[in-house]
Amino acid sequence: MDLRRLTSWSLLWTLAVMPGLSVAAGKCERLIATGSPDAPPYLWQDPQDPKHLIGAGADLLAHVATELGIKIELLYAGKRAQALDEVRSGRMDLLTDAPLTAAGLEALDYVHPPLLENDYLVWTRNDSTLVINQPEDLHGHPGALSEKARMTQGFGVFAEQQLSLIRTPNLTQAFQKLLLGEVEYVLAGRYSGLAMAQTLGLANDLQAAPQPVDKPGLFLAVSHNSACNDPWLRGQLAQKMTELAASGLTEAVLQRNLERWKTQLKPPVSAPKQ
Repeated sequence: MDLRRLTSWSLLWTLAVMPGLSVAAGKCERLIATGSPDAPPYLWQDPQDPKHLIGAGADLLAHVATELGIKIELLYAGKRAQALDEVRSGRMDLLTDAPLTAAGLEALDYVHPPLLENDYLVWTRNDSTLVINQPEDLHGHPGALSEKARMTQGFGVFAEQQLSLIRTPNLTQAFQKLLLGEVEYVLAGRYSGLAMAQTLGLANDLQAAPQPVDKPGLFLAVSHNSACNDPWLRGQLAQKMTELAASGLTEAVLQRNLERWKTQLKPPVSAPKQ
């Protein structure tokens, strides 16, 4: 028996007695993820370790990774647009907080259901007399919305046609316009609005309507160009997203990270003077 035949026979014998080997070889044991670095309490840059992102999305992703027995590292990749480019190119495997868009579908495989849902509420000043029972009640009232907001396509069309909305570069400026009386309301996420109100010291000056006007999902999305993108991974992630949605864990994780963000905002206690 020549050497080539012996080698081939040995390989076939190894695969026969170890049937899991070929399956394991096709699975990635380590994935690189990224997302928005400035969206507390969902995701933000870790002040103690700026190369990584922390937040509710990071905690839930870590939970999923443990359940699957794989390692998912959540890295800072720059601003939102840069993070998306890293995932589109395949240099990173996962986007943790992808909004569902037609453009996104060209480069990403979305995992359903979403990792998180971002309830958008109507925020007003505490002394406001504006009564909002449905989105149509906002018609004729000036409002503001951050350019970073990611609404559903349906609500975006409605807002464009029916509402008088000023787009601001960020949520900070939108809330400032509200306080100055330049607008009557701001559309902002339930938790991102709370985080920003606490950041600005406005938690006692603003109120939010209880019912959301829009509920866009924040999805895990796998790059088409990721070497790890295969049916096994997508199927396992979808199963874990379904289990997560039914577990009730998400609300607790969001609340914990809201408190975590609030704690980070507190100025350090200065050393006593000698």
